[in-house]
Amino acid sequence: MEKKDCVYILECNDGTLYTGWTNDIDKRFKAHDDGKGAKYTKGRRPLKLVYLEELETKSEALKRENEIKKMPAENASVSIVFLPFLITATKITAIS
Repeated sequence: MEKKDCVYILECNDGTLYTGWTNDIDKRFKAHDDGKGAKYTKGRRPLKLVYLEELETKSEALKRENEIKKMPAENASVSIVFLPFLITATKITAIS
């Protein structure tokens, strides 16, 4: 399976959002879910993947992560709540 640089947003069990980047979303989500991904998410499990955006390069993914993190929290929450689809560079897949 080809690895893609992407930005993701997790919703924590307390309703807060965590934004990060990776080139292997399955491996990274498992690390978060196992309590080994980030200090912030460790005590806020279970987690739910609510957003995934694939980008062409690691540099673009890091820039996009930074843009998302600079968004006011209330704007990010509203955007995620109304985003019923998982958006990737090649297709749109419904989030279950």
